[in-house]
Amino acid sequence: MAVLEDKVTVVTGGSTGIGFATARAFLDAGATVFITGRRKEALDAAASELGSGVIGVVCDVSVPSELDAFYSTVRDRAGRIDVLVANAGIGTAAPFGEVTEELIDSMFATNVKGTIFTLQQALPLLSKNASVILTGSTASTRPNQGLEVYAASKAAVRTLARGWALSARTHGFRVNVVSPGGTRTAGLLELVTPEMLKQAEATVPLGRLAEPEEIAALTTFLASDASSYINGAEFHADGGYAQV
Repeated sequence: MAVLEDKVTVVTGGSTGIGFATARAFLDAGATVFITGRRKEALDAAASELGSGVIGVVCDVSVPSELDAFYSTVRDRAGRIDVLVANAGIGTAAPFGEVTEELIDSMFATNVKGTIFTLQQALPLLSKNASVILTGSTASTRPNQGLEVYAASKAAVRTLARGWALSARTHGFRVNVVSPGGTRTAGLLELVTPEMLKQAEATVPLGRLAEPEEIAALTTFLASDASSYINGAEFHADGGYAQV
């Protein structure tokens, strides 16, 4: 069923992982999709694999001028945004005692500042009743050792959604958060050993990590008109990891 037929959608960080799966799900649901990524090679490969209906634009969301250029492209090609997924984010592990200023600055620049300007600079393009979806993390409520800074940045994302939900009446959008748990993406598989992966799966009540498509399915629901009265909420797709 084409639940996003004729919708204009934006997915930041759409080159790989959850963002890529979300872009594919949106296309399958009938949407036009704009994706961003910082690396041109990866972005071009993603756009090529996704095929017609997707437009890829190189953009670092932590740089407001690059977001301006991206939204100029959206304005010229589509004229509006019906669904905005602020998904671009980074995560770097560092044991407490070894956290650097550079690590803090880079993570908060992308995960917090980037999220703020991704929405703020999209405001003139958002259609009435647009759906805005922020990518959070179960780390914000159950942080693993070494990921405290990342968790703090995602807790900030959750707080932003609560505040922005109050703007729904003024600006005409609704905003919600999708917070994945461990997800079987290429980025994760490159970072951990098979043994670490087994240990992570053992901590999840469902006994496995999520597939990116499972996160994308939840995001697609929140993008659709079926979720028209949901605003300011957080949805955990974590197999129960941070819930019990």
